[in-house]
Amino acid sequence: MKIIKQITPYLIIIALVMLLRTFIITPIIVQGSSMNPTLLGNEIMILKKYDTNYKRFDIVVVNKSVEGDNLIKRVIGLPGETIKYSNDKLYINGEVLEDPYATGITGNFQELTLGKDEYFLMGDNRTVSLDSRVLGIIKKDEIEGIVDFIIFPFKKFGKVN
Repeated sequence: MKIIKQITPYLIIIALVMLLRTFIITPIIVQGSSMNPTLLGNEIMILKKYDTNYKRFDIVVVNKSVEGDNLIKRVIGLPGETIKYSNDKLYINGEVLEDPYATGITGNFQELTLGKDEYFLMGDNRTVSLDSRVLGIIKKDEIEGIVDFIIFPFKKFGKVN
């Protein structure tokens, strides 16, 4: 009985940490260069699993595993929108929209219409990014949450634009 009393606080702490990491926030490591220059490889960020109201240009984590890694990409197209890239210009619903995070060559792609709960995601470093241009449309339930806070390296500690 004494042992149970002694280990109960530790079991409670373990349970709380598991719940926190499963449903609220968890650390995630940036892999690769597809989000350069915004995010660099090996940076550690906080993934907010509770925030599911995705907006254009949010940085999100997708649970599609490519070579064992989760994908970190930027939301470009939202549910119900038509999207295309032509002559280095982003068109949303037929209107040109500034794409301030794009670096490298995006390349043209035909107009497509996103359905309910569908998103079009791209990496900032368009030349090397494996994103919706290759993987296709991303469903809302494939998105794990938003990453917008770097915790390591300490010189970059803080919110990401």
